[in-house]
Amino acid sequence: MKKTLIAALVMSSVSFAHADNSDITLDSKEQRLGYSIGTMFGSRMTEDFSELDMDTFMAGFQDAFAGKEGQMTMEEVTQTIQAYQQEQMQLAQAEQEKASAAAKEAATAWLAEKEAEDGVMKTNTGLLYKVITKGEGENPTPLDTVEVDYEGSLIDGTVFDSSYQRGESISFPLNGVIPGWTEGLQLMPVGSKYELYIPADLAYGPGGTGPIPPNSALKFVVELHNIIREEEK
Repeated sequence: MKKTLIAALVMSSVSFAHADNSDITLDSKEQRLGYSIGTMFGSRMTEDFSELDMDTFMAGFQDAFAGKEGQMTMEEVTQTIQAYQQEQMQLAQAEQEKASAAAKEAATAWLAEKEAEDGVMKTNTGLLYKVITKGEGENPTPLDTVEVDYEGSLIDGTVFDSSYQRGESISFPLNGVIPGWTEGLQLMPVGSKYELYIPADLAYGPGGTGPIPPNSALKFVVELHNIIREEEK
């Protein structure tokens, strides 16, 4: 059953590349199922093996499916596939490095523009910040838990996280977040609203995370509502 299904999948995908399918009918459920699975399998092959030679693919498939001795040994087959995978990994890594370098260059230019704006200040670590509203409360320490509202965005303005959109503030230990937050929040008295412009090395660095690409500088709008003392938890 499994070999029959695989054969049907392969034949469906190959027929798209080599045959005129205008005379195919999709009247029965078997025909519709075959076409549907063939479409999915063919799409996957296009994504993963865009340079695949369909003639030799079919020759190898038919020889193996029929139990014939192949024109390549299994060792050669394995080596060929591994070499291809290695090549694809190297190409992907090169593309990633190129994108990372471009992101770093763009982040550097963006931070320079921000630093030149009126009201923007810079710390010794390279963190940039702008006071929107300055509160009159205490400043937190790295060991404090704080309650904040915030919105984080990339340098192109894309918002990747926002407590405002969720409709509720968030609390966290100040020593458990990215360095740019740990430093930036300590500058803020309770009741303050700041904008933080954080270099990648004070954020998620060359690895990035989730929706944040590698080497991304980040902008955060942060409101510090409260310092939660141990007795208040």
